[in-house]
Amino acid sequence: MTDESRLRLILLLAVVASAIWAALWYLRPPEEVPAFVGPPRSNYTLDNFTLHALDEEGKLSFTVSAPALARRNDDGSLWVDAPDFLIAAKQGEPWKGTSQSAFVTKDGTHMLLAGAVEMQRAPSPEAAEAHIATRDVDAYPKENRLETAAAATITQPGSILRGTGMKADLNTHQLELLSDVHASFARKRKP
Repeated sequence: MTDESRLRLILLLAVVASAIWAALWYLRPPEEVPAFVGPPRSNYTLDNFTLHALDEEGKLSFTVSAPALARRNDDGSLWVDAPDFLIAAKQGEPWKGTSQSAFVTKDGTHMLLAGAVEMQRAPSPEAAEAHIATRDVDAYPKENRLETAAAATITQPGSILRGTGMKADLNTHQLELLSDVHASFARKRKP
């Protein structure tokens, strides 16, 4: 085999390989486009609203007021921007508060208060006034309980408690810090 015939064979094989590659590329199945592109869509939004959620007995469970709410199609949950909220207590005063954002499940059993959270309870015969400052609170309005794993500060008349992690039972007015607890108590004045 001469050099010229080898060169022709190599060129012929290169042309055939290129033709096969082009045919395979042209005949390949098209790429599938994802069925859903982008964030979940809301089936409705509200601006400057107040929502009153009732329990099974028709009593107020919680109230949320905020500049914006979006309901998600896929699971019926609510996303709320900068809410002011009220969580009703079975006895005594309700807890009022604010957070940077909130997520509420469709059935209203779980409310995630995201970002910085401030909550206050006015004094009543059942419990003293209280103020809670923390972050990322999981609230269960139908059970009247709260919890967070974040640092929390509980301020009541005569005391300031700081710790990491908190649980609160709003029915019994019990607030519990879970770890790294530090307390400051005001001295009682002598009469």
